[in-house]
Amino acid sequence: MEYLKITGETNLSGEVKISGAKNAALPLIASTILAKNEISICNMPNVVDINTLLKLIDKLGGTFKKEEDCIKVNTSSLNKTTATYDIVKTMRASILVLGPILSRFGHCEVSLPGGCAIGQRPVDLHLKALEAMGAQIKINHGYIEATAPNGLKGAKIVFDKVTVGGTENTVMAAALAEGITTIVNAAKEPEVQQLCEVIKNAGVLIEGIGTDTLIIHGTNGELLDFKDFDVIPDRIEAGTYLCAAAITNSKLKITNVMPLHLEAVTSKLEEMNFEIIQDETSITVIPTDEIKPVNIVTSEYPGFPTDMQAQFMALATQANGTSTIDERLFENRFMHVSELLRLGADIHLNGNIATINGASGTLNGTDVMATDLRASSALVLSALVANGETAIHRIYHLDRGYEDLEGKLSNIGAKVARFKE
Repeated sequence: MEYLKITGETNLSGEVKISGAKNAALPLIASTILAKNEISICNMPNVVDINTLLKLIDKLGGTFKKEEDCIKVNTSSLNKTTATYDIVKTMRASILVLGPILSRFGHCEVSLPGGCAIGQRPVDLHLKALEAMGAQIKINHGYIEATAPNGLKGAKIVFDKVTVGGTENTVMAAALAEGITTIVNAAKEPEVQQLCEVIKNAGVLIEGIGTDTLIIHGTNGELLDFKDFDVIPDRIEAGTYLCAAAITNSKLKITNVMPLHLEAVTSKLEEMNFEIIQDETSITVIPTDEIKPVNIVTSEYPGFPTDMQAQFMALATQANGTSTIDERLFENRFMHVSELLRLGADIHLNGNIATINGASGTLNGTDVMATDLRASSALVLSALVANGETAIHRIYHLDRGYEDLEGKLSNIGAKVARFKE
């Protein structure tokens, strides 16, 4: 097992180029199951989760070839319909093959997912949507067994709560279904929007992209002719590096981004007294004389992303005053607090609300343990300003979502290295 060692109290400078969005790339790879042709996907991040899903495509009978930041995927030879536990256990996003396989073949078996330990993220909303479209679903020996003997039929689906994965799975299932599917209370995240745009460009009429009501006109089983495309930039990776600039109070330029996707993040940085300079593809953070406290409530896009609250909690330890973070989307998503306390942070929890008393003392380097992907990045950020050395263990969580983290950090002045335990 590997760990990162970071020496803190370092000023950062220069530029960071952001990779493609992992959370966009995963459903896009799954969507290739709907295709009859080979597709080239570029701006693909080189992270563990992507490699895991490509391995699953290979196990299902498809093929892929990597060329720098592009992959060529061909699922025309797909001949298996079981996503086995050995792959699904490592990544929740494997559930995204459920909708497209079922829609294409009329049956599939997908292991119940594993992945992050950030509270229950049940797949019942996915399953209810597929049942509304005519699927018969059983849970048997840890597997979701789904059949649609007469094919999937268009239906009206009203989600009880916004679900990104559930929206994506339903859109993919509806693409090959017979008739029209309407999704009410659909997720509006940029990653969902790109999935819809790619499927639309492949020949499926989709109305309402970017709104909470999607209308998908299915092809009645006819496979799609996908066009080549680039994955959108990763707004969470970008937000993490914006926080790296802020927590070290450094001037840093983040490139290859879509600023519109980051408005909730940059507005909070401005509340904390940072000047933000933007153009069409970059965001620059300017240092401040005083980091001010902030109050954050996580919500679905375009609100403040839950995937950024851990990073802002780390940043809030450096603010001059008391900040609060109200986590509205997931329970158990404050597991990084105990590790931040080990570094000397002053944080108090009351249910789903964290109170962070900033500027009460400097952070001090020590050994800490990553518990999930975004919590890991909070520890990295804290280590950048802590006295002395911080060793971050279980960094396989980081490798699931951040491409070349230590390389990018080193290029902007951080003292970071990877070691084996």
